[in-house]
Amino acid sequence: MPQVLDQQSVQTRNLIGGDWVGAASGEEFDILDPATDEIIARVPRCGRSETRDAIDAAAKAFPEWSRTTAQERGKLLRRLYELMMRDQDRLAELMTREQGKPLAEAKGEVAYGASFLEWAADEGRRMYGETIPANFPDKRILVLRQPVGVTACITPWNFPIAMITRKLGPALACGNTMVVKPAEDTPLSAIAVAELAVEAGFPPGVFNIVTGNPKEIGEELFANPAVRKISFTGSTEVGKMLIKQSAQNVTRLSLELGGHAPFIVFDDADVDAAVKGAIASKYRNMGQTCICANRFYVQDGVYDAFASKLADEVNRMKVGRGLEDGVQVGPLINDAAVEKVEKHVADATSKGGRVRTGGERISVDGLADRFYAPTVIDDFTPEMLINTEETFGPVAPLRRFAKEEEAIAWANDSIYGLASYFYTRDASRIMRVAEALEYGIIGANDGGPSTAQAPFGGIKQSGYGREGGKYVMDEYTEIKYVSWQL
Repeated sequence: MPQVLDQQSVQTRNLIGGDWVGAASGEEFDILDPATDEIIARVPRCGRSETRDAIDAAAKAFPEWSRTTAQERGKLLRRLYELMMRDQDRLAELMTREQGKPLAEAKGEVAYGASFLEWAADEGRRMYGETIPANFPDKRILVLRQPVGVTACITPWNFPIAMITRKLGPALACGNTMVVKPAEDTPLSAIAVAELAVEAGFPPGVFNIVTGNPKEIGEELFANPAVRKISFTGSTEVGKMLIKQSAQNVTRLSLELGGHAPFIVFDDADVDAAVKGAIASKYRNMGQTCICANRFYVQDGVYDAFASKLADEVNRMKVGRGLEDGVQVGPLINDAAVEKVEKHVADATSKGGRVRTGGERISVDGLADRFYAPTVIDDFTPEMLINTEETFGPVAPLRRFAKEEEAIAWANDSIYGLASYFYTRDASRIMRVAEALEYGIIGANDGGPSTAQAPFGGIKQSGYGREGGKYVMDEYTEIKYVSWQL
């Protein structure tokens, strides 16, 4: 029988109203290490009633929490940031075990996730109101910004800490309370952050965690009128369903949905820098990121050099269990993820694509069959699945282009509009192409544009709303207009 993590050292229960609780039914579900298929823990399979309890706890805590000063809230958020950095190694190892990403990347995510708390701790003090000149001398017009109330977030498995803190930090900094529903594959990282929040001194009910049945939990979050705002990161298909559910109570939404990022390399680009950016964007987290490059458009003059150098770098990447030294590519999250990658590669090769390197599963002794070789494919075409669907795996398909206008048209030919990348040394082209690309995030000579102080989000069917920087504070506040007759 696979060994389960020590229940005394790793918290596995849900945090509701300051108490650590299991499901009312006593049911639990297994959390697997995707690299080994080992059962590493069991967590509560909660549903509608436990979600209602969490919402009630958040509603009870809201009045007092919303009356605390921004400075007081900021101190607690900063303390949580400090605790996460103190426990960076422990949190990273836990994340690697349940999610699979290499340990170095997991440590980076812990720091990245903590940075959202640090940023929100300070930004909460700058939640300014406004006075507007009135059209009568005996009137004053005031604009107040106040917290929304009880908020909730539904987060994905690919960044099990950062996708929570990105939402939690600003929500709490603005004076809201929150119920967090983490992904079923990776709840342990979320619970570990909640445990540190208790240590930091957050009052009971301000931060609640519910794991379990996604359908029941989601239905209660949208049906319960006490929930005033929900932030979701996940697929466009699920996002569309949530938009419909939000109509019940006109619940405010922030949606960060699917992506299909183009990566353009122009003739005048620094090819070595472009390859470095491509590696960072495409193969981070085994290609399982919403903003990773999915389609590579390379201009004729540098195509051969870029493709050759990219393949050489990819060939040197070490594949294996994320806890092993030097591993750069870990397992995909589950069997369905591997099967999707195989389907995309098979479709591409059947329609004329040529595998330059990779293109197959890799067997790693003693480990599960979820490792896929980092792959580069030449000559992808519009007819291929890889041209329209997000692969969510370590596959880089390349296509030649001749003119700038051609590359921009191909890049914009997508229902998605989350992230895009391009490399050039022409300053005029940087602004021209950045304005022309129909994406919410642009990496101009930058394969890793995400940072806490900048707005993150998409357009078209990649969602709406922004996370990060001063812009996210608007997502968690209400604007109240006061007309004052003197």
